[in-house]
Amino acid sequence: MAVIELKDIVKTYQMGDSIVHALDHVTVSLDAGEFTSIVGPSGSGKSTMMNIIGCLDRPTSGQFFLDGKEIGGYNDDELAGTRNQKIGFVFQNFNLLPRLSALLNVALPLVYAGVPEEERLERARKTLESVGLGDRAGHRPTEMSGGQRQRVAIARALINNPAIIMADEPTGNLDTKSSYEIMDIFRSLNRDGKTVVMVTHEADIANMTKRIIHMRDGKIVDDEWR
Repeated sequence: MAVIELKDIVKTYQMGDSIVHALDHVTVSLDAGEFTSIVGPSGSGKSTMMNIIGCLDRPTSGQFFLDGKEIGGYNDDELAGTRNQKIGFVFQNFNLLPRLSALLNVALPLVYAGVPEEERLERARKTLESVGLGDRAGHRPTEMSGGQRQRVAIARALINNPAIIMADEPTGNLDTKSSYEIMDIFRSLNRDGKTVVMVTHEADIANMTKRIIHMRDGKIVDDEWR
């Protein structure tokens, strides 16, 4: 069953006197449990597509279905609620709060969800353990390596048990060894049933996914199953 479905999606931006087509009539569907990478040169539309799938941006026209529901007409609060319930985000720059410990960074989404403190800290501790960082719960991001910070970011993305993980260049700031370790975590999550969608410009990283969608000039130019 398609968990993500884009139908004839257009996204345009006004830049000065000209209109830029970031996405140019894109149609694609992703089934539950897929591990897909989106690749392409800078300006190809891959980040725009990621932002629309992740409910961070709206298409100019076309239809977007998530779990069979068309959400193109959702207001900002409905989009935010959908994001919090269904999607976990992992970013290239980690987006961790430097003054908070790993444990408190991971627990943060549960604060917004109104979960009591004792429960959210216990869930955060277990989630950190699941990514191999149980012994780093009290460390701040500045006391960690890049690979460890990305594990904290993955744990934070997992804390609400989302069905979909969106990863935007998750290995972009990491050395090769750390990159492969992070990919091992994503592959393990995928084996456990998570749908993983990842933007990357690294061919070796894309080759570790089950499907590679190639983009250029706002269009899908190749859709490769591995």
